[in-house]
Amino acid sequence: MAFSVMLRGAVTLVIGSSFASAAFAGGLDRGGYDIDLLFDKGRYVFESGVTYVMPDRKLKNAKDINPSDGNLNGRSRSVGASENYAIPYVGFKIGITDDIDCMADYSQPFGGHLNEGQNWAGANNEIETKVRTNNYSATCSYKFDAGPGQLRLIGGGFYQEVSGYKSRLVYDTPAPISAIYNGVGSLDVDGHGWGWRAGVAYEIPEYAFRTSLVYNSRVKYDNLKGSVDLTEVPPPVAPGFGGKLTSVFGSADAPDSLEWKVQTGIAPDWLAFGSVKWTNWSVLQSIALCPSSTRGAASCKTGSPTELTSLDLLYRDGWTITGGVGHKFNDKWSGAVSLTWDRGTSDGYGINSDSWTLGAGVAYKATEHVQFNFGGALGLMTSGKSGPVTRGGIVYGDDATYSFGNDLFAALQTSVKVSF
Repeated sequence: MAFSVMLRGAVTLVIGSSFASAAFAGGLDRGGYDIDLLFDKGRYVFESGVTYVMPDRKLKNAKDINPSDGNLNGRSRSVGASENYAIPYVGFKIGITDDIDCMADYSQPFGGHLNEGQNWAGANNEIETKVRTNNYSATCSYKFDAGPGQLRLIGGGFYQEVSGYKSRLVYDTPAPISAIYNGVGSLDVDGHGWGWRAGVAYEIPEYAFRTSLVYNSRVKYDNLKGSVDLTEVPPPVAPGFGGKLTSVFGSADAPDSLEWKVQTGIAPDWLAFGSVKWTNWSVLQSIALCPSSTRGAASCKTGSPTELTSLDLLYRDGWTITGGVGHKFNDKWSGAVSLTWDRGTSDGYGINSDSWTLGAGVAYKATEHVQFNFGGALGLMTSGKSGPVTRGGIVYGDDATYSFGNDLFAALQTSVKVSF
């Protein structure tokens, strides 16, 4: 059986397209970490691409259940929540020796953007939320003969930056006060941290067989800092902070993950592949933010007397399972299709329900050294609802309730790979 690098490239493309949906199905996942370039047979390989995701999540039956911030039930009960987004990727791989390969890449593994606006009944819960990460990674492997194939040991590290923004209606100020204070408060925060990865892979090139197991560590953001802007909130509504901009600090973790992948030839010019990924999203529950002036006075954690505000996520662990087949049509063209299921991380609070994704992609080998990849995905985000939940004796989500139906999303992906 002869399987080309082009066919494996198309398989990688389809898997990437499927994972692009994860921002709505796996916490803040936007594809996570990808080191498939490390396995490319070229000595020097450069790859760059972008995935564009178009979700269409709609919220309905929204209801304000917290009378202390004003009555918002006269506002719209239905609203579009999601924003389109793009995920860039750049990577470079070098074969240092016949047995040692290294790669460096830039990606945005986690993120999210919801923008419901101010004119809905759940504006006291959220007007807009945006999270973005930048990840800079270096990974190497060493392979050696073992049985009929080769065993590969994998290790590396990465530096990650995170920034986040959230706004909500703190108080529905009546006229004429609304001409001075619109009642909207916002949070800006950013941080950075380091992580590492380790894994193992086994390959039998004759049969296009490869299986890998890779662990990516948590990234600890121990230095979160930013500001809470309550300049548009009347001072009596938030004593000591209303009408002011307050600097804050806190800490959080980006989740660790474990992913198993496998691919194998099943017939001449046919390849089957699959993967299972666990992501420890349950490390993200409620992220407390405290005034910088209280640093050292008390621990900044949920329920702390110094807590000013929090980012409440209340995630459960995520699972992603993918399976598919690839086919080489001729020396120029190959393609693949895949089906992905992702267990939603929301559990009674939030909109991250289960999702199903059908992905397809083609690879075109323009020359001996240049390959173009094109892919797309269509998916379904399943229905659910959000409302008050209790964690650790604390009630979250007691400001608004809403539901959502089965919503669609689409994704497009393109990339180019140059090897020599």
